[in-house]
Amino acid sequence: MAFKDYYNSEIRKKLVEELHLKNLMDTPRIVKIVINVGAGEAVDNKNVIEKIQAQVGLISGQKAVITKARKSISAFKIRKGLPIGVKVTLRGKHMYNLLEKLVKIVIPRLRDFRGIDIHNVDSYGNLNLGFTEQTIFPEIDYDSVDKIRGIQVTIVTTAKTHERGKKLFELIGVPFKK
Repeated sequence: MAFKDYYNSEIRKKLVEELHLKNLMDTPRIVKIVINVGAGEAVDNKNVIEKIQAQVGLISGQKAVITKARKSISAFKIRKGLPIGVKVTLRGKHMYNLLEKLVKIVIPRLRDFRGIDIHNVDSYGNLNLGFTEQTIFPEIDYDSVDKIRGIQVTIVTTAKTHERGKKLFELIGVPFKK
């Protein structure tokens, strides 16, 4: 069973029941997942961005976009328009595939994992996860990695409150700290 079908058949019914909603369309759902990697070392080495873009493309199954600096910061040697990161926005099938991979494969692979802090869910019900290395994703071959980099994953929902977002992620299977 696909993760989207599981959400529609099981999780939505539980959300209506537990959140005491009157309308099925009012249930919180996931809108998009954004993967972001900042690359400060791209100022000195131009090839870094292409390597990161390839790795994020492997993780997401979609081509990543290069982000550029919006303003110049002389202390960091950054000029406006200089490439400083990579991001990709996932919706639809790719979004559900990544969400299933995060819950079932990536998060359990974390070392010394005791659960995700509840404060990672913001006041609008979105979940922000920061991973210290990209090698926890199964698509990334450890031997081909030139440098360990952090990855930020943001899961955007239609939940309007912290409690609704927390309940949605609990039912999906995201392990929170007790």
